[in-house]
Amino acid sequence: MGRIIVFGAGGRAGRATVEAARDRGHEVTAVLRDPARHPDLAADSGVRVTAGDVTDAERVAGLMAGHYAAVHAAADLAAPPAVFFPAAARATLAGSRRAGVGRLVVVGLASVLTTADGVPLMDTPDYPSEYRDFYLGHAAGTEVLRREGSDVDWLVLSPAGDFDHGGTPAGRYRFAPARAASRITYADLALALLDEIERPGHRRVHLGVERG
Repeated sequence: MGRIIVFGAGGRAGRATVEAARDRGHEVTAVLRDPARHPDLAADSGVRVTAGDVTDAERVAGLMAGHYAAVHAAADLAAPPAVFFPAAARATLAGSRRAGVGRLVVVGLASVLTTADGVPLMDTPDYPSEYRDFYLGHAAGTEVLRREGSDVDWLVLSPAGDFDHGGTPAGRYRFAPARAASRITYADLALALLDEIERPGHRRVHLGVERG
């Protein structure tokens, strides 16, 4: 197994990815804006914890050095989404190139994933609109990957609908188009992320996953 770096390791998706990668025998670097807020991660002997900002291209490239794969699961709710997500996409693309990282997997958002009818989930009837700026920020970040990342092996994975915050992990998943009623646990999404790192099957696309 190799070394994997996880940006946004303090969030629920990032933390689940750290745990899954560690359990599979990977060496894991967990990147946090403020490691002091996550002493349990720092106490895990199987995880190296360090501070970093996923939008800082120089810092990202330095942290990525020596890793064969990277996961971007970070979000900054205090920053304008239209600024944060494109900046993070550019920084992780640049860092992947400079550090020679072979695989970049990004935790995306179901709202911007298309349904079986080809319509973005956020544009379907009755879909909540109060967080539309956040949806569009995510979409802008993914568009940066598509437009500027043709030389990087990237993949965006998101729930096909939403996270099942309190459910029991199934230990399996399946790929699916966007569907508002679809659910997946953080642990099962992490399985998909790790599978796509260890055995890449999809490249330069945004895919949804749901409980298998």
